Amino acid sequence: MSIIQAPSSVVMIRPHAFHPNPETSADNAFQSQADARDVSARARAEFDRVAGTLREAGVNVHVFDDHGDLDTPDSVFPNNWFSTHTGGHIALYPMYAENRRRERRADVIELLKRDYRVSEVIDYSGLEQDGLSLEGTGAMVLDHIGRIAYVARSNRADPVLLERFCAHFNYEPISFDAADAQGTAIYHTNVLMGIGTDYALICLDMIPDPERRRTVAERLSENGRQVIDLTHDQIGNFAGNAIELTGSERLLALSARAFEALRPDQLAVIERSAKPLPLTIPTLETAGGSVRCMLAGIHLTRRPERTAA
Repeated sequence: MSIIQAPSSVVMIRPHAFHPNPETSADNAFQSQADARDVSARARAEFDRVAGTLREAGVNVHVFDDHGDLDTPDSVFPNNWFSTHTGGHIALYPMYAENRRRERRADVIELLKRDYRVSEVIDYSGLEQDGLSLEGTGAMVLDHIGRIAYVARSNRADPVLLERFCAHFNYEPISFDAADAQGTAIYHTNVLMGIGTDYALICLDMIPDPERRRTVAERLSENGRQVIDLTHDQIGNFAGNAIELTGSERLLALSARAFEALRPDQLAVIERSAKPLPLTIPTLETAGGSVRCMLAGIHLTRRPERTAA
């Protein structure tokens, strides 16, 4: 079973001081108000159920605790500040919101170096001082098979930095404008689309330029993928914010809300290639992200287990 697109290991950050982030609400139309009562405890309980369900499905889950002492309300979404790549490469990214910059942590990278083969860490985070940001696999949806980085233009995806990333990591950038039905720009590409091994989820109608829309659809369908065209309403229910994983079988991890929004014919396409794994996270979704944002996939080669002498 190919796991180029569907990693078998992920990093997750358990939140201890979760709440929707006021510093990101201006351009994240997916955020909503959370019931203030026990919001952090409810978020943590949802997180623990997700981690447990993934492990039961055969996914290797590395959990780190964020105790909230640095005021990092979005720390449960680690895919924005680092990504990993075949050949032993890690990228660290500059973040748009100031309080999200505190989410980067050395212990995550040290674990990856200890348990996986890492040859290079490329750190772009210093470019925050120049006002540049490229928020990882939130800003970029990566086709690891076709080596394409799909990017909805936003203030969280600097075009110069995107070109630099693509040159370093050997991806072809495909950028486009995208907006919701109200004309609000999409803040992260991974709420608009997700790429599996044999299918891709995307709301093509959110790409206003017909020629660009056609190009994206054509490139997604290369390598024989079937394009599942989502509606605006399905995107609003986070149906695009899903990630393919490899456990005891190939899985599509997505929220229960996203799963319920998909039509039977769309699920049939997915189920020919992967088993949908719905995860219930209504509290966490108030922060404007869903299951894909919670999971930083590990595309590195695991080191052999050390045996006692």
